[in-house]
Amino acid sequence: MSTRRDDVMAALRDWSKPGRRADLLATAWQAGETNVSALAEAARISRPTVYADLRSRGIDPDHRPKGTSVITNLSPLDIEGFTGVGERMDAEYDAALLRWRAKNPTAEYEEGKVEGMRLVALMDTVARYADVRDRLAHEQVARAERDRLLHQVELRWEALSTAAAWLAAHHAYVLAVDEARIAIDMWRERAETAKGCMWYCSSPRDEAAYRQIQEAGHPALEQELADLDPTPAQTAEQLRANLDQAHERRMGLAAETRQLATA
Repeated sequence: MSTRRDDVMAALRDWSKPGRRADLLATAWQAGETNVSALAEAARISRPTVYADLRSRGIDPDHRPKGTSVITNLSPLDIEGFTGVGERMDAEYDAALLRWRAKNPTAEYEEGKVEGMRLVALMDTVARYADVRDRLAHEQVARAERDRLLHQVELRWEALSTAAAWLAAHHAYVLAVDEARIAIDMWRERAETAKGCMWYCSSPRDEAAYRQIQEAGHPALEQELADLDPTPAQTAEQLRANLDQAHERRMGLAAETRQLATA
């Protein structure tokens, strides 16, 4: 039995009518499909195009509907005193074990051993979680900046049509193109670093620690990892090629405009 989400994803795969793509993407998003890679595959378009289409329909893909998570702008980790900061791990473990002993002064040796193993698993899981979350956050911030600066290029170019100080406006456009190139390269580096992340729980203690992290209000990582661009180098190359091709054509048009203005 198909669901509304299945139906809209099927319609998205078959889109053909001009102007419908963004509407279908928005419908699929609102139906619960917030995996940008899945949307791009279904529509046979690039991830940046998905972002652009969603934003054209008033949807910010960096802010997921309730039930999903965003890695950026999160509170610091503090799970039973464990923060995931490497240089603090030993001290945090000693402090956690001392707190347990103070609360359980009559505990047997075996009980202390079990608790020590639990704390080791918690310490390790929090540290790994912090590392993966940090890489994902850097990728999301770089992606948002990349998209913002690519959009800024379009705004700067459009502004040339009505600019009173044409040379100054043209210079602003050229600077915007350069900043967008840098942002694309920066995003590629962050995306490749994040793409190398792996998340797993190798024991019941690890799984319990991961649940504890989520119960403290921190998001699960699986969806964010699945939503990463699978080919950041190719995407960056395509973005650069599109940007450079448009810039070359526009520079030719700008040269014609300036020639007429100085004639």
